[in-house]
Amino acid sequence: MKKPTEGRRLWFSVMAIFATYAAVFILFEDYDRKTYYMPLTERSDWHLLLFSLVVLFGLGWLLYGYARRMDERISRRQEERRSQMRREMTQNISHELKTPVSSILGYTDTILSSPAMPAATQRQFLERTHAQALRLSHLLQDLSTLNEMDYASDLQQRERVDVYALVADIQLETEIAFSQQGMALRNCLPRDISIRGNSHLLYSIFRNLVDNALSYAGRGSTVTLSAVRRAGGWLFTFSDDGVGVPEEHLPRLFERFYRLDKGRSRALGGTGLGLSIVKNAVLFHGGTIRASQNTPHGLRFDFTLHNL
Repeated sequence: MKKPTEGRRLWFSVMAIFATYAAVFILFEDYDRKTYYMPLTERSDWHLLLFSLVVLFGLGWLLYGYARRMDERISRRQEERRSQMRREMTQNISHELKTPVSSILGYTDTILSSPAMPAATQRQFLERTHAQALRLSHLLQDLSTLNEMDYASDLQQRERVDVYALVADIQLETEIAFSQQGMALRNCLPRDISIRGNSHLLYSIFRNLVDNALSYAGRGSTVTLSAVRRAGGWLFTFSDDGVGVPEEHLPRLFERFYRLDKGRSRALGGTGLGLSIVKNAVLFHGGTIRASQNTPHGLRFDFTLHNL
């Protein structure tokens, strides 16, 4: 069922209030009538009823025109905002694609134009080319995921997902990376936790949060994931005791391509889309997410996930 617009909701609300008031006033306007089912015997009762109907239709006609203009204004503003977001998105994509593509072209051109290049140097250039190609692949995959959530969310498959097992698999996948950073990931989720949702998007939520912590929490930090049951779903807390994020950056962490340190983020291989994917995947599952500073230090994400 199509969701009613703001203007229609306003129109229905005002009409319902006026109709209710008019009905109560007409039925009980004189002290002799004690119940609503008593007949309208006086001429003034019928005149008042007719007058109320005329006012009701007149008010409805005026409000309908106002509500329609209100919906048109809201629609124009939303379209302008979407157009601006598309322009910014296109500019950001072009900027992000430019770096790996330029690097790949530079390395391959050097290799092709230098047939006498030493094998060790050639291998080094090929490894750098491969790394840039991987970054480009990750960027395209992230863009594809965001595009699916934006325009084909109704086509996403839903199933019962064992969230504890999913996070345990991510622990195994990132065990070496955590060990190299001297970090630890504590899975404090209840073992019986499960959510009916999209397994790919649920994986993206927890994997992107883990990857973000690996990149920015800092060496020696501990990452903790816990959850408590809420009506219709779960409230998750993902936190670390690392370096944290300055307060002024917190509201923008979920913006696409937003980075605190652009140079460091690119050096670490990030696409700048991880937390945006997290937010959209959480919204897909009917939840909300917020970022805050952890106590005494570090970064904390609180988010809800509901059964679809």
